[in-house]
Amino acid sequence: MRGGRGAVEPAPRPTRRARRGRPTGSQLTAWAFCAPIAIYLAVFYAYPLYRNIDLSLRHYTVRSFVQGDAPFTGLANYRTIFDDPTFTPALTHTVLFTAVSLVFQYTIGLALAVFFSRRFRLSATLRALFLVPWLLPLIVSASTWSWMLNSDSGVVNAVLQAIGIDPVNWLTSPQWALTSVIIANIWIGVPFNLVMLYSGLQNIPSELYEAAAVDGASRWQQFRRITFPLLRPVSAITLLLGLVYTLKVFDIIWIMTKG
Repeated sequence: MRGGRGAVEPAPRPTRRARRGRPTGSQLTAWAFCAPIAIYLAVFYAYPLYRNIDLSLRHYTVRSFVQGDAPFTGLANYRTIFDDPTFTPALTHTVLFTAVSLVFQYTIGLALAVFFSRRFRLSATLRALFLVPWLLPLIVSASTWSWMLNSDSGVVNAVLQAIGIDPVNWLTSPQWALTSVIIANIWIGVPFNLVMLYSGLQNIPSELYEAAAVDGASRWQQFRRITFPLLRPVSAITLLLGLVYTLKVFDIIWIMTKG
């Protein structure tokens, strides 16, 4: 431009997008690392899921299961399940078993984790003893509880009779069988919650508690404002894994009550 002003440079032209060519070496490396995982998920998760859905939509007998010519029935199998009079009680018991187990496992595990986070003599020894129910095979734990709750020769009924209380049919009574397996499942699951939550407590900086103590916060206020909020990620993982485990429980129920 004239008049003493400097010339203005023209605006740069928009560049064209680079044409897609062959994948680079880094892209091939990324795909190479992802391929085994994708194959594993497809073989062990996607295909079994597809087969389960396909099996649920067909009418199978022993012969058709072997020969593979089961006729397609659509949602007939689901209608049969929903119309079964035992479906609603079974679903109710499953929800109660899962919810009560998770609540008590988490609550007791959190209380023990907070207790053991205070350093004292024999802390490590007691913490290791609390892991025993988690390390035992499930069949051993279920058999132990079945023996203790036996109506005729169980330890629990022997104690009740000693203090003047009538024995209870823990494993054969419809009112007490669900309670018995819930207690056993809580006993088995508490150590897992203890380990997870205790490890989460160790990652909370001690400076936060020191600053809260200087400000005059009580133990309960420190727990409510510091400990519990910072444990939410660990708590979510713990509850999720506990939910998956509890929904898959079969051996404890079968050994103790035969279903």
